[in-house]
Amino acid sequence: MSDTAANPPATPVSHPPLPVPAALAYMGAAVVLALSQGLGQGFVSTNIPQIAGDLGITTTQASWLMAAYMIPRASLPLMLIKIRTQFGLRRFAEIGIVAYVAVAFASVWISDFRSAVVVQVLSGAAAAPLSTLAFMYMLEPLSPQWKMRLGLPMAMAVLMAGPTLARVVSPALIGDGGLTWIHLTALGMAMVSLMLVFRLPLRPVPHMKVIQPLDFLSFALIAFGFSGITIGFVMGPIHYWGDAAWIGTLMAASTGALAITVAIELNRATPLLDIRWLASPAILHLTATLFLFRLILSEQSTGAPRMFQVLGIAPSQMTGLFAIITLASVLGGLACVAWIRPQRVPAFHFIALMLIATGAFMDSQATIDTRPAQMVVSQALIGFAGMLFMPPAMMAGLISALAKGPQYLLSFVIVFIATQALGGVIGSGAFTSFINHRQAAHYQTLIEQVSATDTLSTQSIAARAAGLAPQIGDIAARNAQAASLIAQDATSQAYVMAYNDAYLLTALIAVLAAAALSLHVARDRMAARMTPAQTYSSDVKS
Repeated sequence: MSDTAANPPATPVSHPPLPVPAALAYMGAAVVLALSQGLGQGFVSTNIPQIAGDLGITTTQASWLMAAYMIPRASLPLMLIKIRTQFGLRRFAEIGIVAYVAVAFASVWISDFRSAVVVQVLSGAAAAPLSTLAFMYMLEPLSPQWKMRLGLPMAMAVLMAGPTLARVVSPALIGDGGLTWIHLTALGMAMVSLMLVFRLPLRPVPHMKVIQPLDFLSFALIAFGFSGITIGFVMGPIHYWGDAAWIGTLMAASTGALAITVAIELNRATPLLDIRWLASPAILHLTATLFLFRLILSEQSTGAPRMFQVLGIAPSQMTGLFAIITLASVLGGLACVAWIRPQRVPAFHFIALMLIATGAFMDSQATIDTRPAQMVVSQALIGFAGMLFMPPAMMAGLISALAKGPQYLLSFVIVFIATQALGGVIGSGAFTSFINHRQAAHYQTLIEQVSATDTLSTQSIAARAAGLAPQIGDIAARNAQAASLIAQDATSQAYVMAYNDAYLLTALIAVLAAAALSLHVARDRMAARMTPAQTYSSDVKS
């Protein structure tokens, strides 16, 4: 083994910046790659009911498609770092994009549930490299000082905007209810990405033989652990957790697999993941911050869309709301470009947390009459806050990794992507579980109130029945329909109250996180002030 392979250089390979026309071409390619990945993921999560109808299955079965897509998205990036390092960027990019096009082409022809599950697993695996490629193409043409300031925020903005943008374009693509144009759009984006990758090759970096046989065992255990957690948090809320014993068994087995992985990696000279570095206080603090933030962002991805679905709002009526959220995210990225600096990371995080708290508190005032237009401001604040938070957080991790060497830098990027994918699934599952629990409690309270005020209930049923008189002639059927409508109203009211509880909890968590951040910054400043004084005191004594 050469000295270079045994001891990689302390700094990553740096290419000179490209001319402006070429730089714009590479950055445009990054946008297309990021949107291809984001739209592909968003098309699945947004259109679960339509997919179920198209395949002739239940929505519970269709939810397996989302789990199948997210499983490789959460685990495969952990292995991509070594694959890319050993076989080179260009081969990595070309093989990855060809696989993505092949899977997109296959998705056009799926016609049954089993083939759909297989295609979604392959689609998630093929999409996993696209996030990395989007970062690389955005950073490729820039000088070192602009990679963090411009490249990182813009790559994050486009990657985060993709799933939301899918909600904007899906109703127009679905049209009469078919998914053909959804699949064709994904295929078209994939083919454009293929052309761009081959027309705009990434500049080469030195290859190193880094893949070891034990890496495959560690990766298999990590993949199983992440897969079990993904399936558990996707299917758990649907099966109400305790009603399906297999979910608990799977989660326990997944935890055990990850524990075995940690034991293996701690005893390796060249581990797949440097557990000791990832378990250092600074990285643990950063990871916890990222994970917490990903959880509270579930208020936007899981909260408002599903609440409006419960209230009977069609997806086409929500396109304006999600278009504004997408725009707010992009504006957040531009704000990072203008003001991002390493020393300003805590300030960015504090502002983002307070914006999320404000937006979530505004959402907690929702009623059954709330419509998307009334949540535009609050959801725009949360979308803007998401982009104020993520690039500075990632920059802090990258700076920490750079100090250790290129292998830590690339590992952090991959772990960051995997953590966000897993955190999104856990956040969505936890948010949905909380909603289900609170809805059942509120519904029980509402039913008890109706029973306790029998006179008012009778009057309400009579009023509803009178309104139904022109449509239903039979008195008994009219009263039964009126009672059914009142029960439906109680269900809708209970759901809205449950979502309000979740929004309020999100606001509270954001405020507590902002308070903890303030205390942490104050402690660091006090420590910085005390350190020179202590040094001077010890010098005097000596």
